[in-house]
Amino acid sequence: MSTQFLALPPWLSLTLTGVAAAAACALILGFLLKSGLAWQLATDVPNHRSLHTRPTPRVGGWGIVPVAAIGIWQLAPSLWLIALLMLFVAAISQIDDRRGLPARVRFAAHLFVVITTVSVYPAAVPIWALAVIAMLMVWLVNLYNFMDGADGLAGGMTLFGFAGYAAAAMLSANAAPSLALASLAVAGAAAGFLYFNFHPARIFLGDAGSISLGFLAGAFGYWGWRDDVWPIWFPALVFSPFICDASVTLLRRLLRGEKIWEAHREHYYQRMVRSGMGHAKTAAVWYVAMLSGIILAVSALGWPPIIQWVSVGVWVLVLAIIGIGVDARWRRFNSATLEKRGV
Repeated sequence: MSTQFLALPPWLSLTLTGVAAAAACALILGFLLKSGLAWQLATDVPNHRSLHTRPTPRVGGWGIVPVAAIGIWQLAPSLWLIALLMLFVAAISQIDDRRGLPARVRFAAHLFVVITTVSVYPAAVPIWALAVIAMLMVWLVNLYNFMDGADGLAGGMTLFGFAGYAAAAMLSANAAPSLALASLAVAGAAAGFLYFNFHPARIFLGDAGSISLGFLAGAFGYWGWRDDVWPIWFPALVFSPFICDASVTLLRRLLRGEKIWEAHREHYYQRMVRSGMGHAKTAAVWYVAMLSGIILAVSALGWPPIIQWVSVGVWVLVLAIIGIGVDARWRRFNSATLEKRGV
């Protein structure tokens, strides 16, 4: 099928891929909801750390993962091992969704799929550089899960991020049409999931979905860099809102001596929701940030390397300023709350 798709005009093959993936994912998730199977597979019950108030199925991965796997297999056969590893980590994560697994077991699975990827498809760099890249990929796997806590957020990052991958893979001097099609299959599946995940969400992504997508974001980013489709900074810039939020939050918790693997409500997006913006407005702000960073990343591909790196630095500064603004809003919200309580 990939040969037939590649023979079509690029815009047509990409459009058909995205629409088919969105429809397939939406049909699967719609069936799970209407049949009642969604609640049996995995249900998120609210607790004191949650941003939602009612039990909600955590089955987004049941729609996204099979659609992404079939899309990769059919449209980018060279990425077959990445699809297989995604299915493996999705299966482990589904067990975690249903019954819970120790952190060490989950982390071992994340290490396995990442190390296998960089070992089977090594880049022409020193082994220490591959080790650093592998650890960054493991971090991306986990931070995707950390950022799956507000309606429409992780689904939006997936839609925009993988669409950015697809655009870059087509526009690059070393174009990779198969990688573009695989990326758009994932983006399309995310669009089908978002139909049910916009506020008020009827379905959550769940670990089976978020962990799998985090792995694909890292694996596709690594593959594109390895094949000289894009520079090493490109995947980081595409997913920079997620990376910056999760990394800063982790650092803060580490400095306070807290257990970083425990659930909490200290991410920037969580503070935005809790301080009165709500899920819909928070998602809208994040969508603007996501799209802005991705447009910058794709545009910068044709710029001189020094300008590319300057652009990355400027964008990180922009995100830092946004973060400072969110922190200031959070402090004002807390102060107003204490005043109302007479504290």
